[in-house]
Amino acid sequence: MDTVHAPSPRPLNVQAPAAPLSGAVTVPGDKSISHRALMFAALARGETHISGLLEGEDVLRTADAMRALGATVVRTGPGAWHVTGRGIGQLQEPADVLDMGNSGTAARLLSGILASHGIFSVMTGDASLRGRPMKRVTDPLAATGATFLSRVGGRLPLAIRGVADPAPLSYRLPVASAQVKSAVLLAGLNAAGTTRVEEPVATRDHTENMLRHFGAHVTVEPLGAGGRTITLAGRPELVARDVVVPGDPSSAAFVLVAGLVVPGSAVTVRGVGLNPLRTGLFTTLREMGADLRLSNERIEGGEPVGDLTAIAGPLHGVDVPADRAPSMIDEYPVLAVAAAHATGPSRFRGLEELRVKESDRLAATVALLERNGVTVQVVGDDMIVTGTGGAVPGGGVVETRMDHRLAMSATVLGLAASAPVGVDDTAFIDTSFPGFIDLMNGIGAGLGA
Repeated sequence: MDTVHAPSPRPLNVQAPAAPLSGAVTVPGDKSISHRALMFAALARGETHISGLLEGEDVLRTADAMRALGATVVRTGPGAWHVTGRGIGQLQEPADVLDMGNSGTAARLLSGILASHGIFSVMTGDASLRGRPMKRVTDPLAATGATFLSRVGGRLPLAIRGVADPAPLSYRLPVASAQVKSAVLLAGLNAAGTTRVEEPVATRDHTENMLRHFGAHVTVEPLGAGGRTITLAGRPELVARDVVVPGDPSSAAFVLVAGLVVPGSAVTVRGVGLNPLRTGLFTTLREMGADLRLSNERIEGGEPVGDLTAIAGPLHGVDVPADRAPSMIDEYPVLAVAAAHATGPSRFRGLEELRVKESDRLAATVALLERNGVTVQVVGDDMIVTGTGGAVPGGGVVETRMDHRLAMSATVLGLAASAPVGVDDTAFIDTSFPGFIDLMNGIGAGLGA
């Protein structure tokens, strides 16, 4: 299976460019919103037109899965897709195994949908996804009445016997996770009654926004110190609505951090999604002294959008609270790269969620920095990076562990290092940011030259 699905390794040797980075670019569509747009369109009645969809491997796996479940999913142009939905409770049993590739988001959200339909299904993925835990999703979903059979630790392949009349769920998340929250809410769509989720810290709310966009009744109330209670009325009639996908802030992060750490650079990313539950990185970079400028603010598809410009300059260390982690959980590797260039130590608190990403991202980020001469340590679930106050030494080879964000973070590190940085494999970048190398070369990175 690995031989069939794993792309051939693409190593890269990254060194500082001959000139500063400059220019304006548009990054691919938001991955989180792209996954959800396809899923909700498939569950709605009618025809949905999606523009700006991320066409990376992860999202294409979701498109394939929704086709296998009976929706009509057609690409009509670059980033433009047309979906004819089946309606809630009307998905058909797939004829074959659903291969989710490298996408933990797709696998976890789809588990909620599959648990609440009276069909049998099996999900698998690549070697990385098959190594990631699913019990934190399947344990709460089992209360619907669905049954799950998996490898030890809840790992894929995962067989699901869904139920046509699922019980509504009431669940308090032990650790803040937008994916687990979303899986529970998606299961609640086909349940008679009210589904309720409590999260200790507010996580990205694209699922709640898109539920409302398609006609579901969702309420959100504050809970304790920064938490929220989300309530969903079951069995709504989801109605097809067009979706405009903004630029992914997690993808924009790599371009912007490169612009901040490569001396003399000034780069702009147009049309970035600015959902306040996704912008913790931008807040943190500004606290570090980053010259990060926002312009052309607007609303598109129910989400705030704007253009961001990063201008290189000195950074200083910061102490980032744990309650900010959910708003920037995917950005910590590249934030650690920024911290490596800052003056003084930076402490990033409450990173337990990083241990169950595409890789153990906490350990992998530490290894990325240590191999390139940066002092870093982990204390409990906190990461402490001691910045160099300028260019990092570099000279190491980074093991990306089939993780696209580690590969891109290592690339950014190499652009501002004193010695070249080796990246063992950049093939998996395409799962979330197709065209990353070409885009960076377009602003002067000189990668692969």
